[in-house]
Amino acid sequence: MSTPHGWTTTPITTGILRGALDLERTGRGVLPHRLPAAARRQIPDGQLAMAESQPAGVRLAFRTRAAAVELDVVATKRVYVGAPPRPDGVYELLVDGRLAGRATATGGDTLTIDMAAGTAESLPGPAETLRFTGLPEDEKDVELWLPHDETTCLVALRTDAPVLITPPNGRPVWLHHGSSISHGSNATTPTGTWPALAAARGRADLINLGFGGGALLDPFTARAMRDTPADLLSVKIGINVVNADLMRLRAFGPAVHGFLDTLREGHPTTPLLVVSPILCPIHENTPGPSAPDTRAMGEGRLRFRAAGDPAEVAAGKLTLTVIREELARVVGQRAASDPHLHYLDGLELYGASDHAELPLPDALHPDPAAHRRIAERFARHAFGPGGPFAPHGG
Repeated sequence: MSTPHGWTTTPITTGILRGALDLERTGRGVLPHRLPAAARRQIPDGQLAMAESQPAGVRLAFRTRAAAVELDVVATKRVYVGAPPRPDGVYELLVDGRLAGRATATGGDTLTIDMAAGTAESLPGPAETLRFTGLPEDEKDVELWLPHDETTCLVALRTDAPVLITPPNGRPVWLHHGSSISHGSNATTPTGTWPALAAARGRADLINLGFGGGALLDPFTARAMRDTPADLLSVKIGINVVNADLMRLRAFGPAVHGFLDTLREGHPTTPLLVVSPILCPIHENTPGPSAPDTRAMGEGRLRFRAAGDPAEVAAGKLTLTVIREELARVVGQRAASDPHLHYLDGLELYGASDHAELPLPDALHPDPAAHRRIAERFARHAFGPGGPFAPHGG
């Protein structure tokens, strides 16, 4: 549809989105989701509901001669009581795979979260227009990546030339599930999360189901993955199970088996890589739960601590050391009859020497430089020659 000023407005539909599993129509626009409606109806907590609505890896993709692109959005700004202000989410526009512009929405809805009280309060705010100008006027592929950590309602897309919605690019679809680290916590841009960086290196089309606080072996997540077409699968399991203090060792192994069984119902021979946790010193030998460090928050810093008791490991409480041992055992057992199943020790992505050089700023999440290092190592292991995601890997 053309506007009176020569702009073309293109409806935002599933056809123009990559990386989302659902698109919810609201009174203000459309809201991308990374879990389908059936899964969302079974979410038991507000943390996961918030995380799956944050569009990590989600981007608008189209072909156009436009020199200018506008996107109207309503962003949701998170405010944590007692914690320093969060930076605004970043939107990145890529032309033929190369960065051509960045923008932020400073206004929008506000969600105030009190972690100590376990409460959240929402306040509506205005829509905002993002503008990207000076683009080359020849025909080109455009991707507009949404903020990985900021819920974003899409109101309108305008360009100064018509848009062609193109079919998928033919690259293998990589479907990945993980925790806040996969979601992109402490990365500063949506293309700077380790899965986005690894996908670019591996020339794969990413669907990122990394959920901050939400990699908990939920059956509805497994079913969503089962039902999503994909050429490559990976699951990074462990840190959330520990820092939520969700289950004991007796339940963990069978839960992993059940999650993998469900994936195999829809993807019986798809390469499947199980990744154990990267190094996190506070939980290597101390169980969860994780808790905010009140002393650090009093100094205006967000930091976490392990609140569990190491003496309870003997009774089945989980630590990252225990998780890695159990994951290696489960995958080894299953791989005897599943040649397309593979295991990667997360310490190969980020270990003790990496922590000495690039420590976790809040004691849980890697910084942007560590995201790049994890991505490089994952891409080399998974997509490199002989790797499980190589054309003839594994």
